[in-house]
Amino acid sequence: MSTKDGVLVARHEPLLDATTDVAQRPEFASRKSTKMLDGIKTTGWYAGDFTLAEIKKLRAIQPNGARSKEFDYKFEIPTFEEILRMVQAESAGRGRTIGVYPETKHPTFHFVNALPLEDKLLEMLAKYNLTSRNSPVIIQSFEVANLKYLRTKTPVRIVQLIDADDVANDGKLTFTDAQLRNIATYADGIGPWKRYIVTVRMVDANGDGKPDDVNNDGRIDDRDKTAVVSDLIERAHRACLFVHAYTFCNEANQLAGDYKGDPAAEFVQFFRLGVDGVFTDFSVAARRAASFNLP
Repeated sequence: MSTKDGVLVARHEPLLDATTDVAQRPEFASRKSTKMLDGIKTTGWYAGDFTLAEIKKLRAIQPNGARSKEFDYKFEIPTFEEILRMVQAESAGRGRTIGVYPETKHPTFHFVNALPLEDKLLEMLAKYNLTSRNSPVIIQSFEVANLKYLRTKTPVRIVQLIDADDVANDGKLTFTDAQLRNIATYADGIGPWKRYIVTVRMVDANGDGKPDDVNNDGRIDDRDKTAVVSDLIERAHRACLFVHAYTFCNEANQLAGDYKGDPAAEFVQFFRLGVDGVFTDFSVAARRAASFNLP
């Protein structure tokens, strides 16, 4: 995200509401505004309405209610440059290369609001000598136009993220070969929602056309569905695209019933299917699963 004075900061969305204590700061109450975000009028506190000095007064909070809040209010919002400095220091200290995977989130929104992200991102990468195809950096985005622009400006690897609103009850979720070939003209890989690779299909044992609450917990989620494997990884590889799937979580309600609540089972299945990388908040679990003796 970009601040009002054009500094890149690390937040997942242009809005600060969910991941900072901005709503609890009376001095910033007047900054709440309504803007068009992805074609929808959205009200909240936007990073682009704050200078870096003002954002540094905020403190980070955990937006996921199912996760620990023990670190709330302890950390300020880092700039992208601060992250690059930390990564290079940690790489030197640990004796191994640590990469960065920045996402240009909502680039059209930033462009419309006169805070374009792309050139600032490239300038910062150049400052830290991350400018070649082999540099430990990958740029990702859900949008297309900004990735095509970046392709004309840098040889670093680029990933097209692929989203979907949801999965139909029958598990159908497809991505065509033509779409993959088009992406290969400007990107090096794809970052699909994991359901494009292993989708989930409802269980309807009684044939009433409605999903069954298999575990009888009063709600329908992935735990009540069965996993169905697609051939997306194989087809992407044929198009010379690597595949980094998202997002892998340890919470049971994020796991298909086949995994029986074991996140390692999901990781192992994807690694066996040939995924080249995964996005996860649980890196220890992912690395442990990757170390298994997989066929």
